[in-house]
Amino acid sequence: ERFKKKCHKYQLIILDEMGYVPFSKTGSELLFQLISDWYETKSIIITSNLEFSQWNKVFIDPRLTAALVDRLIHHAHIVSFTGESYRLKNALSNN
Repeated sequence: ERFKKKCHKYQLIILDEMGYVPFSKTGSELLFQLISDWYETKSIIITSNLEFSQWNKVFIDPRLTAALVDRLIHHAHIVSFTGESYRLKNALSNN
């Protein structure tokens, strides 16, 4: 509740590297609650190396994942980048 109140003052929430580490069942449910609270009231930016079809691996529960993705993409602008990783390319060029 304290975290929810703290986030209340922000209009933009950024969740970086979504899916880098899988969520526990409790963590998934808490994130779903937060995103449900923010739905249509805040702007949310999410970065991820995973396609939505792979999010079941991160959030475990397929129904929760579907509901989460549904809320996120409802009014979304999805930007997809393809090609080489800038970080990998930069690291290889420095060697």
